Amino acid sequence: MGDDCRLVGDNCDNYFGVITLADMDTGALIIALVSTFLVSWAIISGQKRLKLIDDPNKRALPKNTHKYPVPRGGGLAIGAGVILTILIFGTGFAPTKFIVLCVAIMMIIGYLDDRFQDKVSPYVRLTTNILIAVITWYGGIGIRYVTGLSGEVLFLEPVIGIMATILWLTWMQNIVGWSSGVDGQLPGFVVIAALMVGVWGGFREGFITPPILPMLAFITTGAYLGFLRWNWYPQKIMPGYGGKSLAGYLLGVIAILADVKLGTMAMVLAVPFTDAVFAISKRLSEGRSLVWGGRDHLHHFLLDLGWSKKKVAIFYWLMSLTGGILALRLKGIPSYFTMATVILIIAGIVLWLRNWPSFSKPPDRGNG
Repeated sequence: MGDDCRLVGDNCDNYFGVITLADMDTGALIIALVSTFLVSWAIISGQKRLKLIDDPNKRALPKNTHKYPVPRGGGLAIGAGVILTILIFGTGFAPTKFIVLCVAIMMIIGYLDDRFQDKVSPYVRLTTNILIAVITWYGGIGIRYVTGLSGEVLFLEPVIGIMATILWLTWMQNIVGWSSGVDGQLPGFVVIAALMVGVWGGFREGFITPPILPMLAFITTGAYLGFLRWNWYPQKIMPGYGGKSLAGYLLGVIAILADVKLGTMAMVLAVPFTDAVFAISKRLSEGRSLVWGGRDHLHHFLLDLGWSKKKVAIFYWLMSLTGGILALRLKGIPSYFTMATVILIIAGIVLWLRNWPSFSKPPDRGNG
C-alpha cells in the first residue's frame, strides 16, 4: 500500500503539524454526526419535492413494518456525511479516494432505488456490490492473508485474495441491510460494531493499527449516530437501500483494516449473521430467489410475537454489545472455540425466537 507512514503504522501524529491523529478522529466523528444530522433533516423537510416517500397505504409490501408514510433517502444523508468528513480529514490516506468513489456509487444506486420504490433490480444491486468490492481491492484494501489456529500467517494468492474480498464485502453489504426492518435497529448496532471492531479491535498486542482505521471507525460511528436521531421510533426517515448497503460496506472495510475479518465481526453481528443464514436457508427450501426480500427475518418474528419496535431495536443493540465485549476479551487459540460456542448460543437464541409461537396477548405499545 505504499511507503506512506500513515498506512504502514509508523508514528505520524505530527504529520499534520499541531493536529494529531487523535484530534482528527474526534473531529471526524463530530463532523460526520453533524453533517449527517443536518442532511437528514433537509431530506425530511424536502421529502415531497424529492419524491422519496414510502407510503404503505399505496404500496404494501410484506417486509415493510411501518404503517404511515415515511421518506427514504437515508443513504443520501449518511453518504454525504461520510464523504464530507473524508474530504476534510482523510485526503492524506491513499485508499480514501476509492472509498469515496464506492460511497458515491452506493448513494446513486440507493437514490434510484428509493426514488423508484424498489424498481432497481436486485441483480443490478448485486452486481454493484461486486463492483464496489473490486474497486476497494484495487484501492489497496483487501483480504491478503488469513491467520491459522496456531497463529501462523498464511498469505493468499492474488486471485484467492480478491475472491475472498468480493465474497466478504458483498456478504456484508447485504446481510447488514437485512437487519434494518424497524426504527433505530440498523444505526444502533452499526455504531456499536464500528466502535468495537474499528477502535478497540485495532489496539491489541502484536498489531500495528493503520491510522485510517480509527478515522474510518469514527466517521462511521458519527454518521450513523447523526442518522439515529431521525430513525429512532417513531422514525422520520428510513435508511433506504443506500444507507443499508453503505453500513455493511463500511463495517466490512473496517473489519479488513482491523485484521479481524470474519471471526470477530461474526460475534459482534451474530444476530444479523445468524438471521441471514436462516433466511437464506428458508428461501432455498421454498425454492425462492435469495435476492428478493420477504417477511422472513427475525425482527418480523419478534413483531409478530408482540414486541415493540423499540424493544426489537434494543435487543439487536444489546446482542451486538455483548458479542463485541466477549470477542475483544478473547486471546490465543482457545478464542476460536469460544467464538464458535458464543455464535452457536446466539444462533440457538435466534432459532428459538423465530420458532416461538405467537401468544394471544396484545402486542407491546409501539409494535406497529
